[in-house]
Amino acid sequence: MIALDDIRKSFKGRIGLSEPLARYTTFRIGGPADIYLEPLDKADALSLIRYLRHEKIPFFLMGNGSNLLISDEGITGAVVNLETGFNYLKIDGDGVITAGAGVKLAKFVDFCISNGKGGAETLAGIPGTLGGAVIMNAGAYGGEISDHMLSVELIRGERLVKIAKEEGGFAYRTSSLQGDVVLEASFEFPAGMPESMKATRRQTMLKRNTSQPVQWPNAGSIFKNPPGDYAARLIQECGLKGRMVGDAEISGLHANFIINRGGATARDVIDLIRIVRDEVKSRFGIELELEIKLVGFDRNPVE
Repeated sequence: MIALDDIRKSFKGRIGLSEPLARYTTFRIGGPADIYLEPLDKADALSLIRYLRHEKIPFFLMGNGSNLLISDEGITGAVVNLETGFNYLKIDGDGVITAGAGVKLAKFVDFCISNGKGGAETLAGIPGTLGGAVIMNAGAYGGEISDHMLSVELIRGERLVKIAKEEGGFAYRTSSLQGDVVLEASFEFPAGMPESMKATRRQTMLKRNTSQPVQWPNAGSIFKNPPGDYAARLIQECGLKGRMVGDAEISGLHANFIINRGGATARDVIDLIRIVRDEVKSRFGIELELEIKLVGFDRNPVE
């Protein structure tokens, strides 16, 4: 039971009840959250997380809602969104850039370029916030967000701590921060030429916009690439481009994307995921691993 009066004693941010979550996801899919919370600063976030953990109230940390499939039934417990209170960027006298967890990656890339810092350009176009990108070690075209990272400030258990990059367990599309609440991260990028960086960003965005179904709601790549291969190639070889379940469709432009053609449900997407995994396993003997996160399901729905 969530006692709203207890939360309101020290919480300064916005509170929503039975908040529909589809509007907060890039897939435009998902049922309601029991309670939706937007902390305004570190003190607000720390007191909230301490309360939720002390009361054993389950909570889910949401950023831009990309790389995510929320169940049609929604999420039991609390959803915490850091976009409002942690949407800041700053650079110090030594050139170290610090970004709040709620900053969109596109804004982060632009800030780095405008300050003559190179190395973030390949992240252009990834539809997420910095906090989620750090936890998932997001990347594209050979670069990862952890490449130039110095440290991460986060809530671990009921304490606010700062850890060095080396303590984060960063690997391909994962880290050891899955149970933590990332609030901000600091980076040290080498100097770069603004025009060259802008050109790389343009090329990255052009490549994304011409090779991915950006005109339809989607959650990004559905599956991780298996070692030495590409999930999209395997799915395409199985002849699955264009396969539909309800209003969910395997994109004809990029086979590792499932698009929402308007009224897709989480169940439609899950059924398509099962079809893909079964076909790829049958034909190639490869078990594709999900890159998107499944949230709000009682059990793993694709097993």
